[in-house]
Amino acid sequence: MKKANGHQIIEVFESWSPKRLAFEGDPVGLHIGQLNRPVDKVLITLDVNERVIDEAIEQGATLIIAHHPPLFRPVKTIWTDSPQGKMIEKCIKHDIAVYAAHTNLDIAEGGVNDMLAERLGIMDTEPIEVTDSEHLVKLAVFCPQSEANALRQQLAIAGAGAIGDYTGCSFSSQGIGRFTPVDGANPTIGEVGEATCVEEERIEVVFPESLQSKVLKAMFSAHPYEEPAFDLFKMQQKTNVQGIGRVGYIAESLTLQQFAEHVKQAFGVPALRFVGDPKTLVRKVAVLGGDGNKYISAAKRKGADVLVTGDLYYHVAQDAEALGLAVVDPGHNVEKIMIAGVAEKLSVLCQDKSLDVTCVESKVITEPFQFLV
Repeated sequence: MKKANGHQIIEVFESWSPKRLAFEGDPVGLHIGQLNRPVDKVLITLDVNERVIDEAIEQGATLIIAHHPPLFRPVKTIWTDSPQGKMIEKCIKHDIAVYAAHTNLDIAEGGVNDMLAERLGIMDTEPIEVTDSEHLVKLAVFCPQSEANALRQQLAIAGAGAIGDYTGCSFSSQGIGRFTPVDGANPTIGEVGEATCVEEERIEVVFPESLQSKVLKAMFSAHPYEEPAFDLFKMQQKTNVQGIGRVGYIAESLTLQQFAEHVKQAFGVPALRFVGDPKTLVRKVAVLGGDGNKYISAAKRKGADVLVTGDLYYHVAQDAEALGLAVVDPGHNVEKIMIAGVAEKLSVLCQDKSLDVTCVESKVITEPFQFLV
């Protein structure tokens, strides 16, 4: 294991939850401090306040990864006798960096909404609304038959030819390649000025567009020719389809009353609100962490019987009732499920990269509401 700095840890984290997934204008990324210092401990938290900073100091954590951005709106002044100013000052004095992963962590595979869905026992999930995808690209490259296997292997290592649960997928056809090296060429096969025929394979592989540079680099490195012949085709098919929220099925139908009780126990909340007839049967369930008011219609279009989300507005609740969509609101703070989830995931990712880092789960309760039940 090797010592790590903040840059290395965030690079590993963003391999799972890249910033490009975040909604436009969402202030994700580094908020306070710098990432080029050594980090032994990372504190994972839902929110950042002065008590969380004190916890980081006590734990010896010099990097905080939070779900909710502590500086959501632009800061014009920093008064160190204000709550926000005190927090910023304390971070700077103790060399603590604060990084936020918000909607990108909601959307990421295995992120907040998948964690919520898993806790509720929702299966066979898909996004409530697709927010990100990328085109597939097909590479067709011509190579001497004797070198084709070696080239296929290097393309596979670079990520080309991964389709579903299969890797190393490719198609080959055989033919004759013809070329004439001219002055200045250094041909692997043939002589300058002489027409040359070679038994070649056409190797075809597909990959996500984001891997194009990596795949081409592998091709040029492994190909025996000085000037490889190849074609690139941008395909209509898309891959890596990701989106906000999740919708799927629970194991068996429950009444809305029973399901609301299930949500209450699953998230350990003292109380919750719900909209709809308590006797209505629900089977298809949508869940969206945080404020899901904008996704009532999207959940209904997906065929959901009920949406689990937080911060439900009065008039949105009326709209859902009119649509025939039940809603269960256990509060915004249930997103704290990400604390343990991120700590576990980041620990595994860092171990895979041989980074000597400890992930600490914040114990500070940031739920601002108290309940009379």
